[in-house]
Amino acid sequence: MRVIISVFCFVLLFNCGDKKDNQRYLSNSSGNINTVSVVADNLLWEDQVGEAIRDVLAEPVVGLPQDDEPMFNLRQIPTQVFEGFATKSRIILKIEKTDSTGVSIYKDVYAKPQTVVVVKGTTDQEIIDQLNTNSDKIIDAFNKQEVKEKLRRINKSLLNDTAMENELGFTIDIPSIYRIAISDGEFYWLRKNLSNTENMALMFYEVPLDRIREGDSTIVDIIKMRDSILAEKIPGEDGIVMSTEDDYAPSLFETIIDNKPTYETKGLWEIKGAYMAGPFVNYAIEDKINNRYLVAEGYVYAPRLDKRSYIFELEAIIKSIKIK
Repeated sequence: MRVIISVFCFVLLFNCGDKKDNQRYLSNSSGNINTVSVVADNLLWEDQVGEAIRDVLAEPVVGLPQDDEPMFNLRQIPTQVFEGFATKSRIILKIEKTDSTGVSIYKDVYAKPQTVVVVKGTTDQEIIDQLNTNSDKIIDAFNKQEVKEKLRRINKSLLNDTAMENELGFTIDIPSIYRIAISDGEFYWLRKNLSNTENMALMFYEVPLDRIREGDSTIVDIIKMRDSILAEKIPGEDGIVMSTEDDYAPSLFETIIDNKPTYETKGLWEIKGAYMAGPFVNYAIEDKINNRYLVAEGYVYAPRLDKRSYIFELEAIIKSIKIK
């Protein structure tokens, strides 16, 4: 019996020690929203590879009035000093000149949560080709990580919007700093003040599925829809209303929200006669079960401020939608 107990204790201690050795303890990641740490040798960063990285990740954000606000801020870290705190960035792009070629995406390598994209090539041109060929995949991986981080921060203090959620049949994560300005059971307008004169807003409503046709008519129908609803629901003084800017053609994309096909429209709005304008993003989420599009839109009025971070906040909030 004494021998059996001794063997059991030895096995137990061995297994515990083995489990402890194999566990990885990762510290929390850090960094500003939409800031990519680019790990690359100085010679690569300062030459054509660096230009290709900037062309992919630092291109201007679609739909903003200024063309100098990049999609991501880039922070280069030479490969030889990539250690310690430098490895804790939430989104990392590593450029490796090796004997293999390809793009790999890893999760929680040095910290958590974290997305690390590794681009490899045997020559500078191969690295550039990999960046260009896989640009959409790289951007999507980083964007999803940053949306999750933004929503994590938003969830620290949420608005009580139960009435709106019940009326329109969905849930959403909205920061408590927003206030409900209009709520008539069919249309909801929520605002957040940025200053005494500058603000951003969210709007939610629904339209029948046949309101938006597929094909070449899609963007036309979306613009007609939003302009007519805004004119009806948010009337200005002396007939002045918010509408889509005529001189700036909106951009239409197809995306997925809550596993449902969604039209994403980005453009500029204006109030003619009041000299007010700014960017907007509109999502029409297909909800076949309820024979409708759930429409969620956000816009920003901040003529003195950069607008990328505000539009990104609106996008992240809308992407948290879950239809009941």
